[in-house]
Amino acid sequence: MSNISDHENHLHPTESKWFAVYTRSKSEKVVQRLLGNKEIECYLPLQKVTRRYSRKIKSYEIPLITCYIFVKIVKAQYVPVLETENVVKFIRLAKNLISIPEDEMDILKLVVGEGENVEAQLGRFEEGDKVEIIGGRLTGLKGKLIEIQGKKQMVVELDNVGFSLKMNIDISLLRRVV
Repeated sequence: MSNISDHENHLHPTESKWFAVYTRSKSEKVVQRLLGNKEIECYLPLQKVTRRYSRKIKSYEIPLITCYIFVKIVKAQYVPVLETENVVKFIRLAKNLISIPEDEMDILKLVVGEGENVEAQLGRFEEGDKVEIIGGRLTGLKGKLIEIQGKKQMVVELDNVGFSLKMNIDISLLRRVV
């Protein structure tokens, strides 16, 4: 029989680290506001989407990853995050509470700031070539090339976060990493 000490927990009493939090559907912005009111650092990656209706064109900011928000917390902030309205749970990997490396959060922020057409896909994909982006604002981003669709579509997988990013990027801006 295993006990709680067998599980890995990256929460630290003084060093704040990034964790993914699962929220109720369509409440990511509300959770962001409520966490901000509690002075808990959080990040909600948003993408701009333009919808065309018969009489008008409207732009929205929607979450890049539905039902996810990222918090940078110390151990004492764990329970206040869980007690926040519309927060369901912390994302765990095999019962372990694993922090997200700062560089992966920086990559996520770069992707959102790029303005490319990006959509998140939950799940895992088959392994492919390791690639690095060598041009544009995403320069330095590394990941696995999962699938090429046409001339500009590529899928990049970030392992620790638990989701994949599918983005339009020119294949000429890619370099194979050996």
